[in-house]
Amino acid sequence: MNRIILSLVLILSLTFGSKGQESFDPDELLGQARTLILAGKYQEGRKIAFRALDKYPTYADILILVGRSYAWEGKNDSSSIYFERAIISSPAYADAYSGFLDNLFWSDNLPKADEVLKIAKSNLGDPLPDPIAYRESRLLYFREHYEEAFAIAKPLFDKGYSQEGILGYMQNLQRLLNTNAVGATYDYDTFYGDIASWHTWSVYARTRTKLTGAFIARVTQSSRFDRFGTQFELDAYPSIGKNGYAYLNLGGSGASFFPKVRFGASYFHNLPKAWEVEGGYRYLGFTTATHILTGSVGKYVGNWWLNLRTNVIPSSTSTGTSGQFTARYYFKSAEDFFSIQLGTGVSPDEETRDQTQLLNSYRARLGYQHLVTSKFMIYGFTGYSRDELSVDNFRNNLNLSVGFEYRF
Repeated sequence: MNRIILSLVLILSLTFGSKGQESFDPDELLGQARTLILAGKYQEGRKIAFRALDKYPTYADILILVGRSYAWEGKNDSSSIYFERAIISSPAYADAYSGFLDNLFWSDNLPKADEVLKIAKSNLGDPLPDPIAYRESRLLYFREHYEEAFAIAKPLFDKGYSQEGILGYMQNLQRLLNTNAVGATYDYDTFYGDIASWHTWSVYARTRTKLTGAFIARVTQSSRFDRFGTQFELDAYPSIGKNGYAYLNLGGSGASFFPKVRFGASYFHNLPKAWEVEGGYRYLGFTTATHILTGSVGKYVGNWWLNLRTNVIPSSTSTGTSGQFTARYYFKSAEDFFSIQLGTGVSPDEETRDQTQLLNSYRARLGYQHLVTSKFMIYGFTGYSRDELSVDNFRNNLNLSVGFEYRF
């Protein structure tokens, strides 16, 4: 009898002990799965998430996490399954719609994104939560309805809505919306008595076409070395796909301190997590032609835009290099900013400095741009550089630049 009772007690203790080991906290498992998935360990993280979903199949946060993990791997169909489950289990949960729409944008499934947005509007009401409103703007952008997209995104940006990449998105929209404008700049360069000061004036007009994107015609005139010269240029910024655009430049001049012919081309591509990369080529037709390879990497971090550019000048004797680091802090709009630039060498896109006469250059530059009204913008920059003309022969240069733009 005692043996029977002892056996029953042992069986019961093992049974309840086993059940105790099988019970778990789904929130704790969600945290473990999220840590692994955010570290790029998608399969390991999903194994933990699936354990939780076996007992809690309608846990929306876990369904969304699994859906995003599949989307980040490019497995868009699998991702959609879990977002659909999340919306069914929690139809008033905005995160499910945000993740689903992101996945559909990445897979270029805009018709399905339209359907999901309609369901979100029906279930979430008006006004839409900020994350859903932002994605509505993105959907309009992908359909090339730029004015409507900007009308939704601007209030979000103005009130400080925190979304990775929103600053770059706003800049891209403004680039696409800026249709007609005229502007002028003036540059003053003083060299502390080494040579006479330079005076440079530039006027430009901008419009927009479907083929060229922004299209700019510019005339630059400069007084240097007791001579006067004029340079003519055309710029274009055509869009290439949803995440890229190009820069094209063509110009010419009869002045010795401007290139007789100049040409430039770059491609800019927007990457996930607010990164932007660029690669390009510049040709400067002075007495001896100069070929320049240029590339840059940019990153939007909150209200900051950080960019590192490198220029390489191939040569049969020696290869020249230059580099610039630029940081901009944006204020109430994507066109109001303070900037600082540190660099060595000369950028191939600079208009006011004669690159053929410099060996090395070190510079610092500060600037501010302000959109006074929706139609009128002003800006000013100042910089100091120390230019090497020959071994042990340096020239100090202080540059002041001001300008305005009127849009219509």
